[in-house]
Amino acid sequence: MSTTNPRRAAFDILLRIEKEHSYADILIDRELTGGLLKGPDRGLLTELVYGVLRQRGTLDQIINQFSKQRAEKLETAVLILLRLGLYQEFFLDRVPVSAAVNETVQLAHGLAPRAAGFINAVLRSADRERDAIRYPDRDADPAGFIAARHSSPRWLAAEWLDQLGLEGAEALARAMLATPPFTVRVNTLKTGRDELRARLAAEGVTAAEGRWSPFALHLSGSIQLATLASFREGLFTVQDESSQLAAILLGPQPGERVLDVCAAPGGKTTHMAQLMENRGAILACDAAPRKLALIEESAARLGIAIIETLPLNAARPLPAMEESRFDRILVDAPCSGLGVLRRNPEGKWWKSRQSIAELVPIQQAILKNAAGRLAEGGTLLYATCSTTREENEGVVDDFLSRRPDFVLEDLRELFPHYAELFTERGFFRSWPHRHGMDGFFAARLRRTNP
Repeated sequence: MSTTNPRRAAFDILLRIEKEHSYADILIDRELTGGLLKGPDRGLLTELVYGVLRQRGTLDQIINQFSKQRAEKLETAVLILLRLGLYQEFFLDRVPVSAAVNETVQLAHGLAPRAAGFINAVLRSADRERDAIRYPDRDADPAGFIAARHSSPRWLAAEWLDQLGLEGAEALARAMLATPPFTVRVNTLKTGRDELRARLAAEGVTAAEGRWSPFALHLSGSIQLATLASFREGLFTVQDESSQLAAILLGPQPGERVLDVCAAPGGKTTHMAQLMENRGAILACDAAPRKLALIEESAARLGIAIIETLPLNAARPLPAMEESRFDRILVDAPCSGLGVLRRNPEGKWWKSRQSIAELVPIQQAILKNAAGRLAEGGTLLYATCSTTREENEGVVDDFLSRRPDFVLEDLRELFPHYAELFTERGFFRSWPHRHGMDGFFAARLRRTNP
């Protein structure tokens, strides 16, 4: 049931996320669309949910210092209430500490009455002794320090330390706590970037050019897409710069036949159609048939006519198709999503090394099956929004070891103006702390003569 209390709404959403692994953006949108919150309370709800999810590790570190029972042993409702109260105390300057404590304790009287006194004591002690809060030693236990100070699972902190070193891992962990930019892609089938920027300004939206993609604009301020005529008219779509670069790196040309095997929700699919000037053919597939409707709706809004959708699980051998070979193939593989934790912070608390190990065989199967439909001389782009080596370089190297008729293309040679985005082997790797966009990986493969 909806409520006029943003803190109660945040509690309800966080409880569902904890119990059901629901996604925060969907639950928040549902509450804001059909709920009773008005004015500033709408912003407070979003801030509380995302803030608690992002800072959960640090909040639990604080709880463990002022509670006789460790965070993981507390009743779920009590733990969420403590996180909500502490987040307001330590991370929201505009909320007085007294209000943070009183509002949380008042909620506790209705949601966990036996723990109200305990919650009050922990919140007040944490505020009173905030200067005494301790974290693991940065040099002696860098993974523990990053996990506690920058709210990251310890295993993930260790992963980033191995890849980036202490300075880089800490910078990345900090970046993952920040609110990501609201980035859109101009639809050049209907308008240009300068024209769209002017149109948005007329609608009261400030837009700045992206750093990497020639189609990107970063929007600022409070934005409700459904109210913008420019959005309804299909002049742009929401897409991060790293995701925009995937289609650019694949390089589909007008008149070509393109296969997108993991296409939903369709951002990269429609971008490829845009680069192809709406000429040629794109077969967009996804294992979830209901998600194909999202692609069709987006294509219709953007004025794209060359996309055909097909329900298909690319992890299984692909069925016969009328045209069995494609000039270009995009494999945007399902992955751990560790590169987009700024947008989906709940995800970092669900993942583990084991869950990543379970994804790799699926990614390998999808790449293998999709590659079989590539024409000789054709180009395939394997991409993920993960930061792990196992899901990225590991999958590509395994594939190349089994397919001598495929070669890895060096993106540094093909796109020298993006040189700083590429690794020494010619892979695309973007990092939020270095490049200001989501963490993304891509490898471009070409099929040679057998």
